[in-house]
Amino acid sequence: MIWAVVLAAGESRRMGRPKLLLPYGKETIIETVVRTVVASSVDRTLVVLGGHRKEIEEKIHGFAVKKVINREYRKGMFSSVLCGLGSLPRSARAAVLVLADQPGIPAGVIDSLVESFRRKKKGLVVPVYRKKRGHPLLLDLKYLREVEALPPDVGLRGLLRGHPEDILEVHVSTPEILRDIDSPGDYRKTREIQAK
Repeated sequence: MIWAVVLAAGESRRMGRPKLLLPYGKETIIETVVRTVVASSVDRTLVVLGGHRKEIEEKIHGFAVKKVINREYRKGMFSSVLCGLGSLPRSARAAVLVLADQPGIPAGVIDSLVESFRRKKKGLVVPVYRKKRGHPLLLDLKYLREVEALPPDVGLRGLLRGHPEDILEVHVSTPEILRDIDSPGDYRKTREIQAK
């Protein structure tokens, strides 16, 4: 079983307000991301909550997702990775780690990662746009114990560095895999791209 883990626990410090609740199209950023993930070929979806939890939970209550709370969300994104992966059932075989502030990524990108994982038997599957690696990352849960032992300041980069032979790069035509929304400027740019 392949799960998506949506990392939605951040504090939005650089944005100055809860970025996942900002409008994106006819919905908010978090609704757009969760709707896309649920529509993809993953088997189940888990959303990691933390900062602005109640408001985000209200926005996604209609989706078929499991929710977990990262009590240590102030420690940064890697704490949410650990919380999400640690909350998956034993039946989970792999996880697609999805950043909740990348609303421009279509379900097709996730589908490509899942299909490539099933076909190529590599444990770390990464989307690539014009030779640059982006998100989301699919990882085989055979790496769970190793991830749990990584220093937080190194995070998943350390896992990728340690296993170059097990990485599969999936080339996509979606530059959004390289873009997340951290600041008001990022948000403006994202809205401009979306309006085109």
